[in-house]
Amino acid sequence: MSCRSFFKLTFSMQILNNPNKLSKEKSPYLLQHAYNPVDWHPWSDETFDLARKKDKPIFLSVGYSTCYWCHVMEREVFENKEIAALMNEYFINIKVDREERPDVDRVYMTALQAMTGSGGWPMSMFLTPDLKPFYGATYIPPKAKYGRAGFEDVITQIHEAWITRRSEVLSSGDNIILKLQELINSRLTPSVNDSLSENITENAFNSIMKIYDDIEGGFGTGNKFPRPVVYNFLLDYYFYSKDFNALDSVSFTLKKMYEGGMYDHLEGGFHRYSVDNFWRVPHFEKMLYDQAQLIVTYVNTYLITKNKFYLFVAEDTAEYIMNNLSDTKGGFYSAEDAESALSADNPDVKEEGAFYLWTKDEIENVLGKESSEIFQYYFGILAHGNTVNDPHEVFGNKNVLYIANDIYDTAKHFEKMPEEVAKIIDDSRSLLLKERIKRPKPHLDDKILTSWNGLTIAAFAKLFQVTGNHTYYTKAEKAADFILKNLYNEKEKVLLHRYRDGESRFKGTLEDYSFFISGLTELYESGFDIKYLKSALALNEITINKFYDPDASGFFDVEKSDKDILLKTKDTYDGAEPAGNSIQIMNLLKLGYMTDNKELIEKAEKCLKLFSDDLKRLPFSSPQMLCALSFYLHSPKEIIIRGNKSSDSFKSLLEVINNTFIPNRITLYADDELMKISKFIKNITGDLKSKDTAEVFVCENYTCELPVSDAEALENILIQK
Repeated sequence: MSCRSFFKLTFSMQILNNPNKLSKEKSPYLLQHAYNPVDWHPWSDETFDLARKKDKPIFLSVGYSTCYWCHVMEREVFENKEIAALMNEYFINIKVDREERPDVDRVYMTALQAMTGSGGWPMSMFLTPDLKPFYGATYIPPKAKYGRAGFEDVITQIHEAWITRRSEVLSSGDNIILKLQELINSRLTPSVNDSLSENITENAFNSIMKIYDDIEGGFGTGNKFPRPVVYNFLLDYYFYSKDFNALDSVSFTLKKMYEGGMYDHLEGGFHRYSVDNFWRVPHFEKMLYDQAQLIVTYVNTYLITKNKFYLFVAEDTAEYIMNNLSDTKGGFYSAEDAESALSADNPDVKEEGAFYLWTKDEIENVLGKESSEIFQYYFGILAHGNTVNDPHEVFGNKNVLYIANDIYDTAKHFEKMPEEVAKIIDDSRSLLLKERIKRPKPHLDDKILTSWNGLTIAAFAKLFQVTGNHTYYTKAEKAADFILKNLYNEKEKVLLHRYRDGESRFKGTLEDYSFFISGLTELYESGFDIKYLKSALALNEITINKFYDPDASGFFDVEKSDKDILLKTKDTYDGAEPAGNSIQIMNLLKLGYMTDNKELIEKAEKCLKLFSDDLKRLPFSSPQMLCALSFYLHSPKEIIIRGNKSSDSFKSLLEVINNTFIPNRITLYADDELMKISKFIKNITGDLKSKDTAEVFVCENYTCELPVSDAEALENILIQK
């Protein structure tokens, strides 16, 4: 095992217990439970057959390795020998890593939300041997508390119901699945009123702004989540409407997010979300998908505002990924945990935020009197602690770093020049980071997921476009090559979902295909290596064959042939991650325009019409799909560049293209290889061999401007709406 924290977590358990069947798995989350006294099984046909043979219901527990409440439930329930004995007697117990099996997670989360009105992880579901759910909850304490029933009481009652009222339980499972599929089907019937217009985006903007927090940034009240899909829509909306409120809500929110404790001010990177409404105290886990999406959002905000602060945050976040979530072979790891050990001498005693929080005395001991006073004023450090929200009552007198006073206020307070204060802050950050590295690190989930790598490839490609820093392009290229080599079988036309410890496994879902296609397309537009565009087109064809519904349109979330996935959904909810349908519709549009393939564009139109009712009724639910709608409604700019890629002329023209914010565009490099894919290019550019100087053609609505070779003239064309 490469995951040292796993050894620390389980070593003491190995002495007491024999491993269960999870010990043969690769998932860090499943391995965390390999020495529980619970007789855990993986999700498999063999396990389902066992449940039917023994005539026992299934207890399904779904979580992930960096989930705080998953850890709590393990310690309180699954490591309890008395409770485990009952579980082993009453049920066939299955553990699923939601990140490894998002297809399984989606089915039972849909059921749980229908049963209880809410969801979350750990997810605790009780199923018939035929996998139909009949009871569900999230975290269940061992004994009744927090207004929740105790786990021991729950499983005893379910066991009694299974023995004495079997027909009712089975009927309940049948009815739940039937009703859910009927509900899903009713939402996916093509609408009579399927018109697509800018009224949909205007309605969405007005709905979103009604819940905008103009004091602290973000949307809604209570916990604040970094939901980049919303910001993507607002930036797109600003580009076409020029409504400054759209831009201001994004730029202000991004500033507040960075200033708060949700951002790691020592090493970069964003924590999962804030447990208060002003971004102060985070839930401390760090997820790859958050970093990747926020990089793109900050870069795009920089392109609009030209404020280098936003580019700094994007690059600092990329630095965090490169230093902490990068595999030497090229892929990107999934996450770092929220909790960590308080001491290396006692690795099993963990608390959330232990790696990131500081007492006032700790800071003074590291920095000395003068520097610590300035640092503490700047970051709001208090003797009694500054964590205004302590969900698990473990923070005590510790402090989270957040920018309480900016450089200028701090300089004025200490009667120093801002430049002097900035240097003191930077030097102090470096010293504290060196001290922090000595602490036990949070658990690293080092599995490599195709979907999240697709998002990250797109982010690093975007950073390269804007900065010209080849380090970013190389990282994106290596990650793409890693996925193509290790998780894509070109001959069998299969993309797999997860790689870890030399093993590639699990059929890809729509998210894997769509996110990776998007990343490959962005990578092509960054370096113009035709192999990435060819791979995107090949995978797009496979995606249509495996997931597209030719009858009603839209894309299923899993392959149509999957037998162990009871609900066939077409998800449109753009949450912490965008929905596969939202990204795949955009892929159809971009690749359709790149290759002049009207069939792809027509498929995208049919999908948007299928989902139009949801876009009208629930616009806040699908902001990323609204970006695809915008691409469809506003004919994209088709930017075609030709000439010697190493020439100064080419570089200056490309710099103008890449530093202009145009949400709906495609960029192509006109060479012989592209002409084999996009034959219309030759009709526009003529014979390549007759030209040595770089030129750019800008086309829109099937009309092309005359070619330009002057950077200023190109900029004037591009900034036209």
